[in-house]
Amino acid sequence: MKISVLTLFPELFDAVLNASITGRAAKKGILDFSFVNIRDFSEDKHHRVDDYPYGAGGGMLMQPQPIFDAYQSIASDIKPHVVFMSPQGKVFTQKDAMRLAKYPHVAFLCGHYEGVDERVLEEIVDEELSLGDFVLTGGELAAMTMIDSLSRCIPGVLDSLETLSTESVQCGLMEYPQYTRPPVWHEKEAPKALMGGNHQKISEWRRTQMIARTMKKRPKMFEDPELLETLEKKDIEYIEKLLAEE
Repeated sequence: MKISVLTLFPELFDAVLNASITGRAAKKGILDFSFVNIRDFSEDKHHRVDDYPYGAGGGMLMQPQPIFDAYQSIASDIKPHVVFMSPQGKVFTQKDAMRLAKYPHVAFLCGHYEGVDERVLEEIVDEELSLGDFVLTGGELAAMTMIDSLSRCIPGVLDSLETLSTESVQCGLMEYPQYTRPPVWHEKEAPKALMGGNHQKISEWRRTQMIARTMKKRPKMFEDPELLETLEKKDIEYIEKLLAEE
């Protein structure tokens, strides 16, 4: 999969995305990163990419021409699916990560200053996404987060498909608690259900823990019709038991 980033600060991405899991996937050729400096496409002799907004107002706006030319430099063969990092966008979820991971080429446009000229957004952007209802200095941190998340959904990036299928919110439920050695630490024992090697008991314990954690931390997740369709009769009975204990 090809992942491009249009940014004023390409150097920020190298240390984050060329390390750890995403870095190994890039070395294997599973991921193909390109970090494009929008400033390189400025026609101004000082490589300026911003100007005062029409109608006055505070701050500066990124000009459309450098962004569009930077976009054209990555869109010569296959048109990328372009995501604009914006607090006005839809809040990014695991479902979005899984959906974006299916595109052959995704490009992230990172804004700065007071925003981006609307005309270039209308010209090249396919969707706007946000990390939440807050404002960052630029779109780089949001783009890194989304790229890391969607990369995990691409076959071959993780060592095991099981790692992805059981982690938090991937299957609609929060992930179960995990334990390692020693069996007793600070007078706290690891659950006995995990110790005996009975895979059925382990699976049942993990499932109940996932339901219990979701009920406690993110109960609104049970309002999702898709999640409700995945619940078995014993899951519903356990949920009813938890509700009765409250």
